[in-house]
Amino acid sequence: MRLFTYYGSGHNSLVGLFKDSAQEEFISLAEVNGSLPKSLREIVGSPSALKAIKEVHSDIKTSWKSAQGISFAPLIPDPQKIICMGLNYADHAKEGGNARPDYPSFFMRVPSSLLGHLQPMILPTVSTKLDYEAELAFVIGKTCRHLTKENALTAIAGYSLFNDGSLRDYQRKTNQWTIGKNFDKTGGFGPCLVTPDELPVGAHGLRVQSRLNGKVMQDGNTKDFLWNVIETLVLISEVMTLEPGDVIISGTPAGVGYARTPPVFMQAGDEIEIEIDGVGLLKNTVQQEVL
Repeated sequence: MRLFTYYGSGHNSLVGLFKDSAQEEFISLAEVNGSLPKSLREIVGSPSALKAIKEVHSDIKTSWKSAQGISFAPLIPDPQKIICMGLNYADHAKEGGNARPDYPSFFMRVPSSLLGHLQPMILPTVSTKLDYEAELAFVIGKTCRHLTKENALTAIAGYSLFNDGSLRDYQRKTNQWTIGKNFDKTGGFGPCLVTPDELPVGAHGLRVQSRLNGKVMQDGNTKDFLWNVIETLVLISEVMTLEPGDVIISGTPAGVGYARTPPVFMQAGDEIEIEIDGVGLLKNTVQQEVL
């Protein structure tokens, strides 16, 4: 199944369900079942809600409508935690002048940094160094701690796409990366949550690309993770309790803009696409901040 969050009238957030991977038709879950939770964060933590949605999805009487013109919200607009990994591909670590790490670099994002599919990424007035990073995201579906290699994947509600837009000059103002990773509306997230049954186990072996104005900039594969999805969940759950709707961003392959000669940064008017096999396509334009 492919679930997503979109803006209804009054800019309120609603949850939709795509008919299939073409994402041309959908239904609004609130219209077909008023008893379902109102947010995707609540839905992914409710086995009964997911069961009811699956029944709606398979019902031949379900009345689908055109998805044209949907205004997408960030997939999970209000996650309690957004946990990001850095240096999870050896080639990306190398291009940044870093040795293969012994442990991932973790940092956090905040919800105000997120934006939805087809929404504009914002280039702030204080910097011209907005970089792209194509990443696989996965969303937690249950409360868990101290996961093991044997049970880690049971914690995942589904997978999605993320563009970890980074202001490189601000990222390097301190030893911590957080300040350059949390400008408003720089983290593209969506368009939909793809349930694990539609993908290889642990999302292994999926091609990951970014394209800037149609030109391929990154071309990697999740088989090249230094820490795969299972290992990542084990590491993070050693430290903190994971809860439904928490988001984990798994790192980016080589080809980012700052490591190029000369560097390539996104500018107002650009279009950036992130695509991962089986997960979909995330597309955003870049827009100059207006004060």
